Amino acid sequence: MLLLIVVFFAGVLTILSPCILPVLPFVFARSDRRFLTSGLPLLIGMAATFAAIATLAAVGGAWAVRVNQYGRVLALLLLTAFAATLLSRRLSDAMTRPLVALGNRLLPATPDGAPQSGLVSSLLLGVATGLLWAPCAGPILGLVLTGAAISGPTAHTTALLFDYAAGAAASLGLAILAGGRVFAVLKRSLGAGEWLRRGLGVAVLLGVIAIAFGWDTTVLTRLSLSGTNRLETSLLAKVNGEDSHAAGNALLAQTTGAGGMRIEGTLPSLDGATSWLNSPPVTAEALRGKVVLVDFWTYSCINCLRTLPYIKAWYAKYKDHGLVVIGVHSPEFAFEKDPQNVRRAVSDLGVVYPVALDDDYAIWRGFDNHYWPADYFIDDKGQIRGHYFGEGDYDQTEHALRQLLAAAGYTDLPPAGMAAGGSGIEAAPDETHDLSPETYVGYRRADGFASPGGLVHDDSHEYGLPPTLERNQWALVGRWSDDREKATLNSTPGKIVYRFLARDLHLVLGPGADGKPIRYRVLLDGKSPGANHGVDTDADGNGVVTEQRLYQLIRQSDGVGERVFSIEFLDDGVQAFAFTFG
Repeated sequence: MLLLIVVFFAGVLTILSPCILPVLPFVFARSDRRFLTSGLPLLIGMAATFAAIATLAAVGGAWAVRVNQYGRVLALLLLTAFAATLLSRRLSDAMTRPLVALGNRLLPATPDGAPQSGLVSSLLLGVATGLLWAPCAGPILGLVLTGAAISGPTAHTTALLFDYAAGAAASLGLAILAGGRVFAVLKRSLGAGEWLRRGLGVAVLLGVIAIAFGWDTTVLTRLSLSGTNRLETSLLAKVNGEDSHAAGNALLAQTTGAGGMRIEGTLPSLDGATSWLNSPPVTAEALRGKVVLVDFWTYSCINCLRTLPYIKAWYAKYKDHGLVVIGVHSPEFAFEKDPQNVRRAVSDLGVVYPVALDDDYAIWRGFDNHYWPADYFIDDKGQIRGHYFGEGDYDQTEHALRQLLAAAGYTDLPPAGMAAGGSGIEAAPDETHDLSPETYVGYRRADGFASPGGLVHDDSHEYGLPPTLERNQWALVGRWSDDREKATLNSTPGKIVYRFLARDLHLVLGPGADGKPIRYRVLLDGKSPGANHGVDTDADGNGVVTEQRLYQLIRQSDGVGERVFSIEFLDDGVQAFAFTFG
């Protein structure tokens, strides 16, 4: 229930975002009519269509993209025709006559004998608006879409998407009611009804043009995210319990004492793992009598990598005192489903405890998990006694493990506490600055893209730099193909440019389908990084993409400031997935 409230509130916040501007004319154009038979049907149609289309887009393949593209074309034509009816009374009468006839057949007349065809036309306009509406994917909507992609097309994910759209519809409904009163006053006082009607027609046409040229997902997105994102993030940070969905926010269960730690459920089955590394298959039954730390991770996740030194240290310290660590590798990107990739990463990272490959997300769903990293604490009776999402609070986490070990009868535990975290990519993040956010390159979750014309879906396109880049904006340069998950360089030269604020900049990269190494060169503010280079780049900015993983390209050693990063690829075929910062 709490999750539904949070998602609904995120939808309400869209009214504050410039991303809503292109659909406002469609909404206000019905504000001079009865809300129940005009505004409300439009909003219902918009919310239902958005939920259906967003579900397909999140979990579907290329066919779903094509269906949505055809639907957008039809919607643009319908709304253009609607604008024409606002501009011309004669044209309006001619075009709405079929709808009037349909309304008379489907719906009873009003008490005064007037037809209710406005309901039919409003529903159609709502469907068209839902096909076109592309809200800025803030933290909460992004998490819902991620869950849809992982879990598949379920009633739960569709309900969450409809809940989000219903929140947006609620705020738009209030705007319609307020707008209707304003327009009524203007008509009475100024006699400007016809001019208002034509003005709305022009506004609708401008909205159609903005959407047709992609301004709603490029220019307006750049203006939209900072304020509402801060509100959403602060809300998520306060959410706790099983309905918490705050990626990157620490959520620790109550751990005031082993007896006082709440029981959150029972350890689910581990039989859904597709295979196991470092161990034969482990069952939940075989773990009875042990304290278990279940760690959900994936090897290209920077947050997961930074927790690994602590997970490995706890395993080394307590494995002979009743602790079992199970790493559940649930992939975020398709390449993380390759067992060879995971096996190599596990070896390179020095992970020696059992790792379950959860390629089908069976264990993920069994825990009703939502984030990387996520740790669940299991007592000796097989009961889940706490959880932690994200990084940090390592002393408190170790304290919870020690409580469970002591309650299970394990004595002579080693002293608590440990050395600081890892080095290189695994080093603790910079927590003193408002860092740039994780940024996906694939269009399904891409934010902040600034190349003129926006991202072209599933097709090769020549991209260029915008006149300026604001903080947290990025651009492609050269010929790239962008799909739901990644961008692939079709031919050299090719670049990615990002204006960021962080100590560290990472980019998940992979070679092309042939696996040949890809050479690259990194620049910071147009110069070689020097002492600011990352572990995968030398002082001159040179490096090579040899495998599909996270690459640390920048680690600033001379202070943290807003900088312009660029990476030029000297060979084609490279695949770029996501930026992360630390």
